[in-house]
Amino acid sequence: MTHPFHPLFGREFDLIDYRHSWGEDRVVYVDEMGEARSLPARWTSAVAEDPAVVVSAGRSHFRVADLVELAKLVRGATR
Repeated sequence: MTHPFHPLFGREFDLIDYRHSWGEDRVVYVDEMGEARSLPARWTSAVAEDPAVVVSAGRSHFRVADLVELAKLVRGATR
């Protein structure tokens, strides 16, 4: 788990499956209770680190694509 705010940050799990589900790429793993769980692939090392994050060297908290999507959601909510 590479997402810094996830409770499982730093833990390693065996990858069971990689699939597109819920509109995004997700990984499936087995948790410590033996249950299959899924989470966004971008929260793990299963995908390459976002180039914007690498270039910003931790100075930027948001990706441009995410801010654009947020602006669309806010615009839609205020109509």
